[in-house]
Amino acid sequence: MKSVIDRYNKSKIEQQQLLNPASEVKFWQREAAVLRQELHALQENHRQMMGEQLNGLSVNELNSLENQIEISLRGIRMRKNTTEINRTIAFPDSQEQLLTQEIQELSQKRNLIHQENLDLSRKVQRIHQENVELYKKAYMANTNGFTHREVAVADDESHTQIRLQLSQPEHSDYDTPPRANE
Repeated sequence: MKSVIDRYNKSKIEQQQLLNPASEVKFWQREAAVLRQELHALQENHRQMMGEQLNGLSVNELNSLENQIEISLRGIRMRKNTTEINRTIAFPDSQEQLLTQEIQELSQKRNLIHQENLDLSRKVQRIHQENVELYKKAYMANTNGFTHREVAVADDESHTQIRLQLSQPEHSDYDTPPRANE
């Protein structure tokens, strides 16, 4: 019975305050002040979450902020993964289309790389042929001028073999350096 009487009295006081315009103004002023403080706190929290105005925070506050951000990030990633799974389940044809498109792109890349490989192979073959011709010219020059040096060029399909034989020079234009022991 006592609680019923207390509730009646509280209700009566609140009703009288609402009827009094001055008290209603004060009520709304207090409510506006509380909301301003909450807004200010939320704005400051938002700036800190965005990495701004961190200068005044202690190490513990920074650790707490870091933990809040990590928890939020985990929640975002879980939501993203759930959304992707649901989309894949809901739209399997679009997933198949994406895979088909990716296969086609990779096939085109493979064809381009194969063509580039063929071009490079032709270039290597051309350079190989030019080298064989240069070696033959060098061999002809060596057989005409220096009979004691042997240069042999064996041309097969894949490699050119070169055999060089060293010989003592006929005369030296360079002086031999004096020995330190003498």
